[in-house]
Amino acid sequence: MHPEAYPIVERMLAKIKKQIGNVLGKREALTGLSPAEFVDERFGLPTVRDILGELEKPSREPRSEFKTATFKEGIEKISDLLPGMILEGVVTNVAAFGAFVDIGVHQDGLVHVSAMSTKFIKDPHEVVKAGQGQGQGAGNGREASAHFADHAA
Repeated sequence: MHPEAYPIVERMLAKIKKQIGNVLGKREALTGLSPAEFVDERFGLPTVRDILGELEKPSREPRSEFKTATFKEGIEKISDLLPGMILEGVVTNVAAFGAFVDIGVHQDGLVHVSAMSTKFIKDPHEVVKAGQGQGQGAGNGREASAHFADHAA
């Protein structure tokens, strides 16, 4: 649970007069709490429901599992990259113009939307998502090239 949610949790615990150790993972201990009672200017009803859900099932990870790639040995910095190299990587972020891919050189590369598919795609989210492993042209019949900006002074 994010620390920003602690004040709401404290209000919930005060309402039911229990300690955190007496409610974590115990749905029955949380009965009688109405999520609507805890909505405020910072947290809406869906967020309060998520907080209650986390109290019921602690350590539940709502995000999808983030995968890691097997980075090529000897490729550790941008200067190790050569034109035409095909490397395995993991999509770290998807934007309207393309996807950022971690290939193990301590700086993500950009795969432009035009290099993601052999057919026109309007939105990169149609073909990739964060956490998805990529390699050998992303499995779409076209080798995608990542572009790196060298920010060394």
